Amino acid sequence: MKKFNKNFMLGSATAAHQVEGNNIYNDCWVEENLKHSLYDEPSLDAVDHYNRYKEDIRLLKESGLNTYRFSIEWSRIQSERDLWNHKEIEHYRDVINCCLDNGITPIVTMFHFSSPKWLISMGGWENPEVISLFAEYCRRVVSELGDIMEYVCTINEANMRMFISEILKTIGAKQDAQVGINLDSSNADAAGIEASEAFGLKFPEQPHTFVSPCTPEGDIIVMKAHEAARDAMKAECPHLKIGITLTVHNVIAVDGGEENAHAEWDTEFLHYLPYIQHDDFLGVQCYTRKRFNKKGLMPYAEGVPLTQMGYEECPEAVAGAVRDIAKNFKGDIIVTENGIATADDHVRSHFIEKATDGIKECIDDGIPVKGYIYWSLLDNFEWQKGYSMTFGLIGVDRKTQTRYPKESLYELGSFI
Repeated sequence: MKKFNKNFMLGSATAAHQVEGNNIYNDCWVEENLKHSLYDEPSLDAVDHYNRYKEDIRLLKESGLNTYRFSIEWSRIQSERDLWNHKEIEHYRDVINCCLDNGITPIVTMFHFSSPKWLISMGGWENPEVISLFAEYCRRVVSELGDIMEYVCTINEANMRMFISEILKTIGAKQDAQVGINLDSSNADAAGIEASEAFGLKFPEQPHTFVSPCTPEGDIIVMKAHEAARDAMKAECPHLKIGITLTVHNVIAVDGGEENAHAEWDTEFLHYLPYIQHDDFLGVQCYTRKRFNKKGLMPYAEGVPLTQMGYEECPEAVAGAVRDIAKNFKGDIIVTENGIATADDHVRSHFIEKATDGIKECIDDGIPVKGYIYWSLLDNFEWQKGYSMTFGLIGVDRKTQTRYPKESLYELGSFI
């Protein structure tokens, strides 16, 4: 069933650390290999996308999809602060060219959660120096690859650190944000000591990774890093279309919950507006909804279907979030992530059908939605949850790294 015209970007996404394998120079690798790690398991070879990207991009093309969003692993490019790895730059040149050779539009994300170990050892995402360091990394990448790039996301889910801070404040609400983190592990204290030592810090000082809680100042450091990187890349390659991605919920007020819902929406989205007004597009990432009454966040009703991640199965949420964003952000919108973790591919196909129906209605109502990118292309390493969460349109036998396309892949590809 055709829903979108040929110019609509319809595709799927991955993140480097979740699929490439053996990203040994980043903070996630350090933390997932601690003796008392908060990760359920280490990433190891992941799904070997680093070596098998041609097969994966071919499968994406054969399904009918026309867009692939993937990330460049900063720690591969700069395994040390003063080391620039041209061999890895050429690897990502090959990935981009593989997309172009297959008629696939690449959306390149410069940073997707995993940071070089050296960056975290010097204060990470609470250190204002990260602003200029990130901008220079981005500038140098596009100075070498910008001629074959078009769409660029600076930072994936720039508000993630704020989300994690909020979760820690409201851990008893039985409704977490759409993130795969383990917050109640009995290993937390031991892991904290080990993490401090691993990054050369003195306990109780903890590493400020991108998936750790932030201060209000740290929240804004991320947005300033985005602005600096955007401006540096634009100066180098003015043709690039550059934006950021934010993760949001469809925030709904029920029975007098307007004030609480507005406060949530301000935290998730509105206070970031000054930092994205000069962007070419906004990447919207939404997986579920939050409902507020006058008492605050409402727990899930008994019997509501939940995903493997533990949040409400709600395909309508993404369109609701897009509509709310369009009230304040007047530029182009790309849904850079939306999806469902489920073992039942029929449920996944139904989810995709309903979610894209909502996006089509947004477009019909004049909202400038330019693309829908499903998360994720492959069953992959879901951060602290390991390999137990299956979002993928393509299954992977990790013993053999054999790919098994699912019906949902072709369902999504049939919409254009």
